[in-house]
Amino acid sequence: MSMLKLQGALLRGTESLRIGLRSYSLTEMKEEARKKLLWEQVELVEVLEARVKQLQADTGPEALVERVFVSGLRRSTGQPAAPLPKAWVPKKPAPKDDDRGITPPSRWMEKLHRERLVKRKQLEELQTGLGWRDSSGAKAKPSRSPPKESDDLPPALKMGPGQTKGKRLPSSASEEGLAPAKPALGHREEVEARPEQPPAPAEAKGDENFRLSLLAYLETCVFLRQLDRAQRCLAFYHHRRQKVLDLRMYNLVMHGQAKQGALRQVASVFRMLDEAGLDPNPDSYVAVLSCMGRSETHPDLIERCLAQLRNDGYSLEGLFPEGLYQEDEVEMALKAIRVIVPDFQPPRPPRRTGACTIPLLQDFYAQRNCVSYPKLDFTAQDLRERFQQQLALETSGTINIQSVQKTPVTERIVQARMLLDALRSRWKADLLRSFQKSKLHMEMKKTNQINLYPFFCVIPEKEYVDIMMQMLSTLPPVGESLTTIAHELGNKIYARYLIQKKIHGRLLGKIESIYGRYVQLLAKDTKPDNFLPREYWEKVGAEVGCDLALVGQGYLWPTQVLVQLGIHLVELLVQVLKVESNLLMPKAEKKLIPALYHVYSFRGTWQVGFLRLHPIVLRLSSEAADTGLAFDASVLPMLCPPVPWISAQAGAYLASSALLIRLLDGAAHRQQVLRQCSRPRLGAVFDALNQLGNCPWQVNGPILDLVVAIFNDKGNVKLGVPPPPSEAPRPPQGLPEGRGPLTKAELKREHAQWRKRAAETYSQRMDVLYKLSIASHFRGRVFWFPHNLDFRGRTYPCPPHFNHLGGDLTRALLLLGEGRSLGPRGLDWLKIHLVNLTGLKKRSPLAERLAYANQILDDILDSADRPLTGRKWWMGMEEPWQVLACSMEIANAVRSPDPAAYISHFPVHQDGSCNGLQHYAALGRDVIGAASVNLLPDDVPQDVYSVVAQRVELFRKQDAECGIRVAEILEGFISRKVVKQTVMTVVYGVTRYGGRLQIEKRLKEMDSFPQKYTWEASHYLVKQVFDSLREMFTGTREIQAWLTECATLIAKSGQVVEWVTPLGLPVIQPYRRSKSLTLKTKMQAVNLKFSCDTNQKPNTMKQKNAFPPNFIHSLDSTHMMLTALHCHRLGLTFASVHDCYWTHAAMVDVMNRVCREQFVRLHQQPILEDLSQFMLKKYCAGSLMNTTNKNSGLREKLMERLSDIPPKGDFDLQKVKDSTYFFS
Repeated sequence: MSMLKLQGALLRGTESLRIGLRSYSLTEMKEEARKKLLWEQVELVEVLEARVKQLQADTGPEALVERVFVSGLRRSTGQPAAPLPKAWVPKKPAPKDDDRGITPPSRWMEKLHRERLVKRKQLEELQTGLGWRDSSGAKAKPSRSPPKESDDLPPALKMGPGQTKGKRLPSSASEEGLAPAKPALGHREEVEARPEQPPAPAEAKGDENFRLSLLAYLETCVFLRQLDRAQRCLAFYHHRRQKVLDLRMYNLVMHGQAKQGALRQVASVFRMLDEAGLDPNPDSYVAVLSCMGRSETHPDLIERCLAQLRNDGYSLEGLFPEGLYQEDEVEMALKAIRVIVPDFQPPRPPRRTGACTIPLLQDFYAQRNCVSYPKLDFTAQDLRERFQQQLALETSGTINIQSVQKTPVTERIVQARMLLDALRSRWKADLLRSFQKSKLHMEMKKTNQINLYPFFCVIPEKEYVDIMMQMLSTLPPVGESLTTIAHELGNKIYARYLIQKKIHGRLLGKIESIYGRYVQLLAKDTKPDNFLPREYWEKVGAEVGCDLALVGQGYLWPTQVLVQLGIHLVELLVQVLKVESNLLMPKAEKKLIPALYHVYSFRGTWQVGFLRLHPIVLRLSSEAADTGLAFDASVLPMLCPPVPWISAQAGAYLASSALLIRLLDGAAHRQQVLRQCSRPRLGAVFDALNQLGNCPWQVNGPILDLVVAIFNDKGNVKLGVPPPPSEAPRPPQGLPEGRGPLTKAELKREHAQWRKRAAETYSQRMDVLYKLSIASHFRGRVFWFPHNLDFRGRTYPCPPHFNHLGGDLTRALLLLGEGRSLGPRGLDWLKIHLVNLTGLKKRSPLAERLAYANQILDDILDSADRPLTGRKWWMGMEEPWQVLACSMEIANAVRSPDPAAYISHFPVHQDGSCNGLQHYAALGRDVIGAASVNLLPDDVPQDVYSVVAQRVELFRKQDAECGIRVAEILEGFISRKVVKQTVMTVVYGVTRYGGRLQIEKRLKEMDSFPQKYTWEASHYLVKQVFDSLREMFTGTREIQAWLTECATLIAKSGQVVEWVTPLGLPVIQPYRRSKSLTLKTKMQAVNLKFSCDTNQKPNTMKQKNAFPPNFIHSLDSTHMMLTALHCHRLGLTFASVHDCYWTHAAMVDVMNRVCREQFVRLHQQPILEDLSQFMLKKYCAGSLMNTTNKNSGLREKLMERLSDIPPKGDFDLQKVKDSTYFFS
């Protein structure tokens, strides 16, 4: 192709891009006309140039002259243009004479030459600049060879000189009579080697929020196929904030354009890469090659692309890394590659064997052939049907659940419900119209900057209205802060967007195909297999040809985007929702008033924007006594076993998305680290989560009926059932006569306290209502709780409202989904468990607890038979609802013909004895500490809380004898309950200030204690508690001090504390200095605080205070996971609440044995030594440490402290195996 044609092609593409950066205007129309005229002139010049060449050429056969093409004006598909008509080709080739036979140029020829030079100068900035290199690695210069079949393709994708096939026309400047071409702007004659581009340029660290927003915006545009919008936005910021952009953004747009076969647009983005100084990566080449395959590009162009790919250091074999490209991208890329390399086959990824390199579990995975995986009590067809039910729920949006709150239906309630339904129907229609107008207004702005329009197109418009109405129905009477509501609305939109991505990406069909075969591992009517769920899912996925572990969730929508989306919806709600002022009083004057108000309130000294419903709407809702509750499927239990975790972003729900790690705001770095971990490294963590998630559950119907009855009958605070709003205390009214001027201030404080209590009561009431309604909805059905982790590795069920991590009431509502006969020891364990729940025999041996249970058997049976009308013995216990549930189970067992054959679904708990101190004592091999927390065998259990209380009482007596007044006042008030919380949490990093607050709260609960001394007494007691613990646990305090000092030095060096658990899970403490971001909206300015931004310096105080407890939490989580894996290998049903382990009564002895064995195996590992080596390598090796003059000695000090591991004592870990009360 000629130089002018090359210029014309670039002009067409680049000018249109620049025009697209402006809003629609008359200027744009003029620019379009100018561009069209200029292009026509260029095209005419090309035709004339071709004609001159034919007349003056001294060489070249007619066949080559015929291959002169002219591009069409609006071609963009990459197809070759049609050849010139043959009438334009001379009948005879030019005579083959030497240069002397060439006729001197005429005046017409000189004029043509001048015009070409003028055009070239005008377009010099627009010509070849896309960054493609020839095979030698140098930048490709504009070719002056005759045009080939690829002339209509983007100029940067053309063959270089010397890569054409056969003969070619003269291409030198002398042959064409042209001066040598100047290098294009932005190019160099010699290419300098550039280092590999990091994901985020160092100059742009402060723009992380913007970068995340832009990634989310571009990805959303590509999903919606609004590719012009995405490319205009990318070009806009490419020219204005280039340092902020990284390779991911360019690749996103290239992949979107490639799916449409838009090779010109792909080439334009590729050119931007070179301008930005970024080197393409394999993902970039996959986008280009897939576009070439889709548009059937000329082979010479593909060959040129592959040559540059090799020059950049990549190979075809490594072109498709572990990343699942959507739709047919790989197929199209292979189609293009096979044009040049017909026999090319991408290497098959190695099959994952699940090989575990963790010493703790090498034996576990090596013995996989010994035991088959436990079966569920369902057939394969049952599980497939349950899968379809769950999938329908997750893709349907919200799930309506009938509320358990019952109100007698009167005529007034019926009328109120009719009014409310009509009002909501009108609101929905008004909101839909207003939302559509708002979208149209945003679309008409035609801005090239980031805006909200694409985010409001990701789901159907009706679903946005449903989300707003759902929020409205859950708004508390006292209102809610604007920021909280906006963030919740944004999260709901994002969650449904992820479901839409799975639907459009055809992932749900793949999940269904894999799940249909996966159930063969779990179903009772299939052959046993020795695979674990993760291994079996990966095996089936490989057979189906889909590895869901490689499917990414895409880019997270940052908090500021979520809040902006929510605020826009809130603005619509405030503007649109109207209610008649005489709705409840028809005789009054009728006028429309807002149904939702935006007001301001104070939280301390901060002014906070609130949303509150109008009293008319609140009264109407109260009178209607609405019986429906709406939930998203992702907050409810699952009707089928969860998808097993196989990667950091693949697992749990079917269509809804869940993350392996629960992220704090700005903690995306945590998820990125996990993605970089190899799957075998995290295999044990995945397997443990899968075991917990595969535990089936069911609802305890009799307990549910009792709780609902009390809930609907004014509640019972002592039993944990909040009263209805009608039973709440009334606010103080008026000022008593004869009071002084301070009365107004006192009354104001009383009103503030009343509002706080009212809000807490309402929140507690709604929490219990949600729990009971969900339990009622799942009554009679088996369900599952998918699990994930927090950043420390502790496990949690994904459904937030109803799960076994709840309090006494919630735990009593749950039974294990599978039953097991009690066997010879099961009934005894039920009785011991009941006594444990009463809290009456904590320091008694198991035999005495069992004897006590038999002694009070009449009370147990009476409570089971007449819980609300009998002696109500159960109501006075520490865990009343669980005591009642256990009493009913014991009653059923003892009344059965054969108690040993009785099928029990009741979970029995075994709780660690101050588990944090147990781990500290084992780490330091502390004999005294080990004895205090039951690591040593003994005939009676040791209660560390009672021991501490006794030592504090001893100190108090000594001080009282010395005349210390506060010690005298505390006589008779020091008990186990007063010090328990402080002792339990001191190991988890509670400070003296926090401990004082805990003790103060306990003292305020005592009616007989003089309240004016609570501050002084709590200050005295917390000192005595800390002194007692320091004397009792010397090894514990040394380890805690070592961890704290190490964390302090690491944080001062400018880095956060990281470590790896014994199961290979990387842990990163997210605590950093807070960063504020202010969003200015029409309603108010919203101030967002980010405490986990990776661009901020570490928060030294939080890093050092949190490291000891977080490290211990990661150890107790590791112990639990080890126990879960080995229990399931033995066929046990296992569940846990951190350091409290659950199983069937018949299997408690087996679980206890496994629990002790795994604790010993865990602490036989060199945990502190491994931690020291890891931190020395990470923080003291290389140039990670800041070695400025100010911190010159910090590195040496850190190295010295990390190497100085606290000494260990003489405690023998093997004795834990014989300790009856280690977990009891």
